[in-house]
Amino acid sequence: MNNPETAIEAKDMVKQFGSFIANDHLTFSVYKGEIFGFLGANGAGKTTAIRILCGLSRPTSGEIRVAGYNVFTETEKIKKRIGYMSQRFSLYEDLTVSENFRFYGGIYGMSRTSIRKKTGEMLERLGITELSSTIIASLPLGIRQKLAFSVAIMHTPEIVFLDEPTGGVDPITRRQFWTMIYEAAEAGITVFVTTHYMDEAEYCNRVSIMVDGRIEALDTPANLKLKYKASNMNDVFLKLARNAGAGRE
Repeated sequence: MNNPETAIEAKDMVKQFGSFIANDHLTFSVYKGEIFGFLGANGAGKTTAIRILCGLSRPTSGEIRVAGYNVFTETEKIKKRIGYMSQRFSLYEDLTVSENFRFYGGIYGMSRTSIRKKTGEMLERLGITELSSTIIASLPLGIRQKLAFSVAIMHTPEIVFLDEPTGGVDPITRRQFWTMIYEAAEAGITVFVTTHYMDEAEYCNRVSIMVDGRIEALDTPANLKLKYKASNMNDVFLKLARNAGAGRE
């Protein structure tokens, strides 16, 4: 464990709720600067695993380190070194764009000067500087999602967790969003992403596929397609998930 070249290490990670096992001895590593796809049907155990890796839920057993820190004893250190974006809730809709940046920058412990500088840089990169005083609720979903990602990485975390970040947006916006993900990875940020869009799995360096709380496959998209004699990742996913149970999360 604690390999300096890895951002996340999990060995025999178990999360059990009574007799129900949500995560069944998960073992995997995520490399620094990698785009790692964490796939699985609804109920496969993805969200439970992400909550553990973010320090929000205590695993039942296992050896897990995130950014070099133990999830059992060093959760506060982990939280300072990660970013998180959810499809469901990432920005305060009754605040303006700049107010959201200021709020989250304060939570991340950034100075006022750093927050102003980073806000300006990110809005300029997105080409929406003129929207800094606009209430989030009035913005199109695509812009909100790109802003949420920008907020999640404004403190330059070692790892950013993206939980279905492109749900509900149009294909063009999804592709633009993935350009932002590539840029973050090139800057050295490890990206841990869940998605229900199997074409997005093709954009990841490696992909794991969970079925009924277990990791059934983990490799590059190209190797997985070769192994399962599939023409695309959707076919790989269907072959693995065909016998999955339902309602696990």
